[in-house]
Amino acid sequence: MPKSGKTPATIASRLGRRLAVIVICIVALGVALVGLSAWIASKANTIKSELHAAEALIPTLKTQIGNNDSAGAAGTVESLVRHTAAAREETDHPLWKAASMLPLLGPNFQAATEVATSADDVARLGAVPLVKAFQSLDWQTLTPAPGGMDLEPLAAAAPHVQTAAHAVRESSKRLDGLDATNLVPQIAEPLESVRKELANVSAGLDSAADAAYLAPRMLGADGSRRYLLLIQNSAESRATGGIPGALAVLKVDNGILTLESQKSAGELGAFSPPIPTDSEQQAIFSARVGKFMQDVNLTPDFATTASIAQAMWGRSTGEELDGVLSLDPVALSFILEATGPVQITDPVVQQIGHKLPRQLTGENVVKTLLSDAYSMIDEPRLQDVYFAGAAKEIFGALSSGRTDPKRLIDALSKGVEERRVLLWSTSTEEQRTIARYSLGGLVSGAAITPAQFGIYFNDGTGAKMDYWIKRTVQVVRDCTRDGYREVAVRVTSTNTAPADAAKSLPAYVTGNGSFGVPAGSVQTNVVAYGPVQSNIDTVVRDGTTIPFAAQHHVQRAVGTSTIRLAPGESTTLDFNFGHIVQHSEPKLVVTPTTQAVNDVIQATNLAPCE
Repeated sequence: MPKSGKTPATIASRLGRRLAVIVICIVALGVALVGLSAWIASKANTIKSELHAAEALIPTLKTQIGNNDSAGAAGTVESLVRHTAAAREETDHPLWKAASMLPLLGPNFQAATEVATSADDVARLGAVPLVKAFQSLDWQTLTPAPGGMDLEPLAAAAPHVQTAAHAVRESSKRLDGLDATNLVPQIAEPLESVRKELANVSAGLDSAADAAYLAPRMLGADGSRRYLLLIQNSAESRATGGIPGALAVLKVDNGILTLESQKSAGELGAFSPPIPTDSEQQAIFSARVGKFMQDVNLTPDFATTASIAQAMWGRSTGEELDGVLSLDPVALSFILEATGPVQITDPVVQQIGHKLPRQLTGENVVKTLLSDAYSMIDEPRLQDVYFAGAAKEIFGALSSGRTDPKRLIDALSKGVEERRVLLWSTSTEEQRTIARYSLGGLVSGAAITPAQFGIYFNDGTGAKMDYWIKRTVQVVRDCTRDGYREVAVRVTSTNTAPADAAKSLPAYVTGNGSFGVPAGSVQTNVVAYGPVQSNIDTVVRDGTTIPFAAQHHVQRAVGTSTIRLAPGESTTLDFNFGHIVQHSEPKLVVTPTTQAVNDVIQATNLAPCE
């Protein structure tokens, strides 16, 4: 589902905060109009009073929704609408409308009218349908269980959420259409704040509406779906996360989750001829993207990765699947926080991992799967068996019916936000919707902000050493020259492996020099994407300009540089982009690693412009 992962409860809560901002605007209006006349002041005070009363109901509404008190929430929303309607009614008075025609001050009355109208529309056409949707849903039945999920209420709620989204979208457009040039500051400043807040809640509601529409379909409400499940192993980095070592078919039938056939990527072998890849990506990432399942995600564009992986699976097994779902071990740790610990129950997996924890938790699963498994299990084939067995136990717990609904939604939302959960559908209509969100993992299209910079990591060691690499990414320069922006993005990488890693870590982890990289060292291809129509001008490593590969992908400048770090070594790469026409704030997107994304992406720290 789209990043939305947002329930009507979340959206209603956010609407409450937005209504409070609108109240502030009306309060400012009252201050601006005091002294014009007793009548006008009286009207302004009534508007302020009614919206203050509406604001006072918001905490109660949030508490009722949080406590799953649908009846109480419905009553509170009725009171909310009475107050916002009363405020709106005051602005409908003929004398108020006449005041709107006055020179100089008239536009302020018009703005106040539009704000009161928007407040009422948000409450009446936004909050009311959302509470209706909330009343119709039992979140416990919307979590996986042995008997499936009751998806009909979610499908029935979708029109209510779409109605709310439309109402808030139109209110946002109405306020965006106001000319704030001649408004007094007491009106103009709160109005600008309301515009931004309403735009945010509108985007959230649009995503919630898409989720409510797509989720029942993709969870098998209209017939079973079968998806290729890629478990990305972050110990060997790929642009979208990690090498897809473990594969499985996930069957979803009316919400019942079943893991079917499981394989390792290595079992599929090399594909000859390779699955076709467009010329731009082949030039940047080589033909290996279409030749080996282990390399399908050398590209950061998940739609490319997923379509090739699905084609490889189909060519190998003859199975036609409905899409591709990708998770990494950190996302699995989020899920375990919702399901609670799981036990390794399969006797074969228990024997293989007899030195590993018998119980997997949100705290130990990443270290167990990405480090300890390689230290304690010698044979790569058995490592894959253990990895697949752990994934099966986690999905079994997810399907058990004991999962806390709120914690599961939070876990999946966090996974999507950090790009650790990715989804692709063979349905053109469904994929068109998915592509509007980060869930789609695309490098072009509606989900990409105008000034987006992407930093992606591909392992060049041929081993599992990325568990030991710590990275930070930061915008360190943002200047304008001759009307164009110049932005520098700094990537700092440190190999934290033990000094004696060549001896103390298993050969399978270090690579043992098999691909020309000394055991214990880590080689990484760092790929930097700039905004559309930009250039990649230079790459500077530790203060020295170095050669690099420069290409383009979907009109975005792409620069690639390779680094090699021995244990304890650190290095910085500054990717300098120029000729940037976008003037919005830079947004960083990075490959999800074993680190928290917030630890990797650092706050902007700009050097002075020359």
